[in-house]
Amino acid sequence: MRTLIVTSFVSVDGVMEAPGGESGYRNTGWTFKDIDFDPAAYEIKGREQEETTALLLGRTSYEAFAPVWPTMDDFAGYNAMPRYVVSTTLTADDERWPATILRSVDDVAALKETDGGPIAVHGSATLGASLADAGLVDRYHLLVFPVLLGAGRRLFSAADKDKTMLKLVEFAAYGNGVQKQVFDVVR
Repeated sequence: MRTLIVTSFVSVDGVMEAPGGESGYRNTGWTFKDIDFDPAAYEIKGREQEETTALLLGRTSYEAFAPVWPTMDDFAGYNAMPRYVVSTTLTADDERWPATILRSVDDVAALKETDGGPIAVHGSATLGASLADAGLVDRYHLLVFPVLLGAGRRLFSAADKDKTMLKLVEFAAYGNGVQKQVFDVVR
């Protein structure tokens, strides 16, 4: 079975919305505003690109990434690997950044059963929460930023469900206050 990894920039209070400057959110760009850049904190991002073999996105993130990521040398690995987008409304992929369209979390469960290495989920707040609620997430790669944002899309849903135990398998704290937290989901 393939490992499903949710990777995210997140505030201490669990917000993941608009970390890089996407429009429409009042605190947009919070990973770069008032927080000094420390390249060591982003080492995990390069490692993810080397270790994962497929990229999984929700429709909103896919539509935001498709016009930009194919032009970025920093994402050459992601641009070369298979991409999947989960959407009930998307009728065709973006030809600039082709992807296979999946229609449900059941389709993601079937994808996990195929041969291949880890699958990374970037952005995709709604999808990530749905996958967690369905018990499909195996690992979390979190960069936790020292900021409280209040309102915003959260990494985890508010669903009333049984607890999920996590095991911390990697941790680092950086001089700028960012923490790397890697958790395996305990089954």
